[in-house]
Amino acid sequence: MPKLSIDDKFIDFSDYGRPIATFLAHHLSNLKVNAIQVTFVFLLAGIICVYCIQTNHYILAAIFLMLKNILDAVDGEIARITKHPSIIGRYLDSIFDFIINLLILISILTIESSSKVIFLMAFFGIEFQCSIYNYYYVILRRSLNNHETSRILEFRKPVSYHYESQRLTNILHIAFLCLYLVFDALVYVLDKPALSVKKFPKWFMSLLSLLGLGFQLLIICGLLCLGLTKMILPFFAWYSIFGLFVILIRKLLVR
Repeated sequence: MPKLSIDDKFIDFSDYGRPIATFLAHHLSNLKVNAIQVTFVFLLAGIICVYCIQTNHYILAAIFLMLKNILDAVDGEIARITKHPSIIGRYLDSIFDFIINLLILISILTIESSSKVIFLMAFFGIEFQCSIYNYYYVILRRSLNNHETSRILEFRKPVSYHYESQRLTNILHIAFLCLYLVFDALVYVLDKPALSVKKFPKWFMSLLSLLGLGFQLLIICGLLCLGLTKMILPFFAWYSIFGLFVILIRKLLVR
């Protein structure tokens, strides 16, 4: 939760790797490693994780998936430490997350010969759950007058920083919309009134964090280590029910 003040921070069950990420970011920034370089390394870690799943090395797969999760936070930390934000990096981060999630679930599908319907439910469920988390988190930051680095719906074409390519930014923006718009728009439709909430209580945000990508990856790592790969797709196929429950809790108790 680096984008929140100390008073506004909550227990984020999806952000458990932040202390390690902060430690690595300080050391890597001293070595002149930039955020986008780290983003590509976490993509590589995710691909190695997929390879390990395919070759039935589940403990190694879990290790590389956790490494990917930590590096996913390192790039943002480096950008903040060096005061060198990157719109390109932000979009690459999300696009690579989408690709890795898809490849991991495809690899589980192939080794377990699971139902393709369950596979689709699991994949769309993971992305939907992440959109729920991001939706309320962005609203919280806006309500606290934090700098708006993310938007509810990313329709507006971003203006790149002077040290970045506007053309590449435009391409990545379009790619981001193609991958995420349907999920973000669905959450927006389900709970548009949340935009008028002045402040989400910390208990709600902690509950919400159980839908964050970091927590999802932790569950996958746990199931991989236990050799319970056959449970991964069914779990995420039905975990979206909890996401709908969180939305219902917001509507009933957080106004």
